[in-house]
This record gives sequence, structure tokens and C-alpha cells, in this order.
Amino acid sequence: MTGSLIITLALIAFVFVTLLKGVRIVPQGEERIVERLGRYHVTLKPGLNFTIPYVDRVRYTLPTKDIILDIKQQEIITRDNAVIVANALCFAKVVDPKKAAYGVENYQFAVASLTMTALRAIIGTMDLDEALSSREIIKARLAEAMTVQTDDWGIAVRSVEIQDIKPSESMQVAMERQAAAERERKAAVTRAEGERQAAVLAAQARKEAAERDAAATVQLAEASAIAIERVSRAVGTETAPALFLLGERYITAMQALATSSNSKTVVLPADIQQTLGGLLGKVKL
Repeated sequence: MTGSLIITLALIAFVFVTLLKGVRIVPQGEERIVERLGRYHVTLKPGLNFTIPYVDRVRYTLPTKDIILDIKQQEIITRDNAVIVANALCFAKVVDPKKAAYGVENYQFAVASLTMTALRAIIGTMDLDEALSSREIIKARLAEAMTVQTDDWGIAVRSVEIQDIKPSESMQVAMERQAAAERERKAAVTRAEGERQAAVLAAQARKEAAERDAAATVQLAEASAIAIERVSRAVGTETAPALFLLGERYITAMQALATSSNSKTVVLPADIQQTLGGLLGKVKL
């Protein structure tokens, strides 16, 4: 009786364990791939599911939530041979667990590798300035290119966000040198333009001054001519008045020379007496 009871209890326990092994509770956010005798049989959805113990086996457990893949930083050469560094985040989702399980060995690694390759290919068609300022364009082209590739893997790429994109360290040094050279060039052009404008203004000032000097000289000459003409009309053919005026100016000039504060010595012409005598004599006549 004791042996029969043990066998009965063992059978009951075996049946109970077998039944438990046939019950599969799948949590929300997951789906499970069941193989029957080594071949795909069914995909278990979230909730209560039943399988045949010892015949069916859960082979893969796949998340149905969005997957975040960190695309590591990598160096990329642009179309104009500049080196930039870029990294990204890829948001993907398993939409067909069967394809994700059997279509590729490691779907997460495959999607990450594809993102890196597509990112290099897209940026490689751009110039440096275009790549640095076109994040949205790169993002859209990445999503478009990857959607076609990942469809066979049962993966839907939600979006690819460019975390950082910048020139490499060596490229930053070269860009800083280029910017400094450009600033120096602009400063030199500004200085040259200023010097040119200053030279033009100086030339214009000299020209205007010369024109005014010439006009003043002409006016003085005309005034002198008018004065001489008036004196000539006033004097007529008589020389005495002219000689009197000349002598008067001669004496006035000598007086000014003698009374000047800068003059210590007054030098008189040797023939001053004869000159004055001649002038006065002629005036008397």
C-alpha cells in the first residue's frame, strides 16, 4: 500500500507539474516565440496562453516596447574631406516578432550597425557646413533609408535623433586657424580701404586748396591790375606824383623796420641820400 501510494502521489505531482508547464503567462510589453519540435509554431501574446508541455518550447522572448539603441560616436569624412564626429540615438520597435527572431541573428546589433553605416553614407554626401547645419535633413534621410532595410527584420524605426555632430579636434584647430586668417584678411581689407579713402580725401583737399590758392592769386592779380590802372589814370603823364608815392612808401618801410621789436640793427642803403635827394628833387620840379 505504501509503494502504491508513493507512485500515485508521484503521478499526481507529475501531472500537476506538466499542466503547469503548459500554462504560459506573458506580461504586457512582451511577445514570445514558441517552437514545436524545433520549428516555429506560434507567437504568444500578452496574457494567459497554453502550450503542450515537453513538445512546445519558448525559444525567444521579444519586447514590443520601443527600443532605444545608442549609436556610438564615430568619425565621418564629408564630401570636402573634412572629418567630423557624430553620434545618435535610434528608436525602434519590434512589429513582427517572428521576422525579428528568424530574420536576423541579433536584431538590435543589426539595427545599430545599419544606423552607423547609413549615417556615414548620408554625411559623406554633404559638405562640412551643410552637415553641421542640417540635422533635420540627416534625421529624415536616416529614417527613410532604414525603414526599407529593417522591414525584412520585422523592425520599425521610429526615429533617429542626432545627439551630437561636430568637427574633430584636429578639424576644430584648422577651422579656428582659418577663421583667424579670415578675420585678419578682413581687417587688412578694412585698413586698406580706410587708407585709400584717406588718400582720396587728402588728394581732394590738396586739389581744393590749390584751386582756391589759384583763384586767390588770380583775384590778387586782378586787384593789382585794377589798382595800377586807377593809379595810372590818376597820375596821367606826370611822374612827380608817382615818385612822391614811391618815396613815401620807402620811408614808411624804413620806419617800420626801425621800430620793429625783432630788429636790433638797422642797415640803411649806401645811396639813401642820393635816392631821397633825387626823389625830392624830382618832386620839386
